Amino acid sequence: MKKVILFLAEGFEEVEALTVVDYLRRKDISVDTVSITGEEKVKGAHDIIVLADKTIDEITDIGSYDAVIIPGGLPGATNLRDNDKVIDIVKKTDKYGGLVAAICAGPIVLERAGVINGKNVTSYPGFEDELKSGIYIKENVLRDCNIITARGPALAVDFAIEIIQYLLGEEKAKELKDDILYKA
Repeated sequence: MKKVILFLAEGFEEVEALTVVDYLRRKDISVDTVSITGEEKVKGAHDIIVLADKTIDEITDIGSYDAVIIPGGLPGATNLRDNDKVIDIVKKTDKYGGLVAAICAGPIVLERAGVINGKNVTSYPGFEDELKSGIYIKENVLRDCNIITARGPALAVDFAIEIIQYLLGEEKAKELKDDILYKA
């Protein structure tokens, strides 16, 4: 079974985080929602409180995870970017070839971690200048090697599907599309 971390920081974009968690779990991917606040309860950008599965201090075996996912939202993305433990986990995941995925403002975390050098990336409009080491492309969802980025909340479904396709293959991604009546 594939296993991923999805980080939660105060001010995370609820749609981007919870859509991904829901759809990955539907395809039997183990998702640990991980709070960086030291508390299990984390308040999103729109005042929705989510109970995380773990706190960041409980993550000890990074190598047991196949992916790390960064939702956007403000100030959630900046809180993740400014957390040294998050940056360390992103760097280690990239180093061993795990999937690193970020949506909306989330790619600023990937920039700080130094994992998008020369890679095609996208983000929410207005963050282009903060992704200097990547090659910025205005696409809804982009995959370049082990990096997946997406533009914003309306694309949370497409982002989740791309993650599923990366981790489990095209057939499982198609199964999810059929299950959720996705027609794009």
